Amino acid sequence: MSTKLTINRTNGNVPKTLPGEDHISGFVAYLPEAELPENFKTEHVQALSTIDAAEAAGITADSTSWAVKVLHYHLSEIYRVNPAVSLYVGLFAKPTISDNYTFAELKTVQNFAGGRIRQIAVWCGDRNMSADDIVTLQGIGDALAAEAAELSILYAPKVTSIKQITKEAAGTGKSRVSVVICQAGSGTGATLYKDKANSAKSSVSGLGTVLGLLSRAKVHQCIAWVREFPTGITLPAFGDGTLYRDMDKALIEQLDTARYLFFVTQPGQTGSYMNDSHTMDEATSDYAAIESVRTMDKAVRGIRKYIVPELGGNVYVDAESGRLASYSVENLITVANLALEEMERAGELSGYKADIDPDQDVASTGTLDIVIKNVASPVIRHINIKIGFAKSV
Repeated sequence: MSTKLTINRTNGNVPKTLPGEDHISGFVAYLPEAELPENFKTEHVQALSTIDAAEAAGITADSTSWAVKVLHYHLSEIYRVNPAVSLYVGLFAKPTISDNYTFAELKTVQNFAGGRIRQIAVWCGDRNMSADDIVTLQGIGDALAAEAAELSILYAPKVTSIKQITKEAAGTGKSRVSVVICQAGSGTGATLYKDKANSAKSSVSGLGTVLGLLSRAKVHQCIAWVREFPTGITLPAFGDGTLYRDMDKALIEQLDTARYLFFVTQPGQTGSYMNDSHTMDEATSDYAAIESVRTMDKAVRGIRKYIVPELGGNVYVDAESGRLASYSVENLITVANLALEEMERAGELSGYKADIDPDQDVASTGTLDIVIKNVASPVIRHINIKIGFAKSV
């Protein structure tokens, strides 16, 4: 036999990387204490950015725990949709009393990540949908924002009956929370749902898929963008197992109006997509969509980065008029605009402007007010086309 060299290519599952921090994400789940993987009983939060790392930490597809199998499925979906995700996983024991869910564990995960998490998913597949939980989660989001650790929250509760789910959960000021009620109607997600005993049916959810999409999207992009963000879910369903194709159109519209997130099909397209990128805020709010919240959060973080070094510094005053000197004003405007200029170049903003009133009496108050206006990059949610016959064109 002649000499021969054979080279077999293998997949080393080397983590991909993305610039910036917009892809940094978290995943939180509550399990019966006895079912927590051994690695998580002492270290409740771990950085797991590949499926190999997750499996090494005890989150396996062949676990004896149904909940751990579901976790493996969600993490697999996150890595499938966004192989470059940077992911922190927090697993905690379920409260012994159902009313004791404070979701304070989200702070634990964000603190572990040094405040760098931009979006975090919370799986509560065996906990019924609760408007109170949305309020509590919004409170956590507000508290983290006050600590300069802004993030968006994806909440996936148990969907007992999609036809009976509350249509009044959204409301003013709930911009940091989005509620995921979808699920895969085929494949691993559907199998896991069928495997759960009927007497204790829980929702598997499509939470991992949605978090993968959100972590992959740029901050100004809507995860319902058909061209860019197919879900990879062939047969869309809801958390109670009901298939999307079996739902009445009027009920679908009610769920969308109620501001839930779920998988839909699109005419002429294969597979499924997100219905929208709703937050649970009012539809008329500036922060009714996740991309609006993420874009503003990024602007705030950037402005903070450049402005904080100016604290404790001096401004100068025109000795004759008493107004702030023009060169002091222009310098601070330039500094405030630095982050926004970067975002405009990246297409995350259409424009921006910072203003400082030179008549402010900083000498008396020690306070300087800066007014910043951002012009968003709008999302096309509806397209109307007029078409007809003509004698000529």
